[in-house]
Amino acid sequence: MTRPQRQASGRRRGNPLYTVGLLVFAMAVYFALIGYRGVYLISQHQWTLKVLGAAVLVLPLIGIWVVVAEIRFGMASERLGRRFRESGAAADLPELPRLPSGRPDRKAADAWFDRQRAVVERAPEDWRGWFRLAQAYDLAGDRQRARSALRTAISKAG
Repeated sequence: MTRPQRQASGRRRGNPLYTVGLLVFAMAVYFALIGYRGVYLISQHQWTLKVLGAAVLVLPLIGIWVVVAEIRFGMASERLGRRFRESGAAADLPELPRLPSGRPDRKAADAWFDRQRAVVERAPEDWRGWFRLAQAYDLAGDRQRARSALRTAISKAG
């Protein structure tokens, strides 16, 4: 097994494309079943069931929109990560000390986060700084801000 296939804990990771494909297939089946129920309810004679059927049909549309948005975000993140590595910027990423669980040491992650935030404040148009800041947020455990910083990096990278 190659090094990229291992997590810090030594466990083997599955193929992310296979996992995404499986989840998209499961969601498609779910959306089809929900959509079928919505069409069934719309075909009923009572107006309340018709309204409920229309509302039920909206759920798969919202779900499809969310799935497509997440897949697009994932693909853009992957492209930007590849571009980040190819630019040589990944060479200056620190190897943070790890706890026995495999998670990074919190104090070291917080210190690295503070440095990355200062870099972004000095050069807010540099997508590489935003990419590193997203990684720092992720290491600090703040996934929501990590995604926000990554979206900013994607938009600035063009």
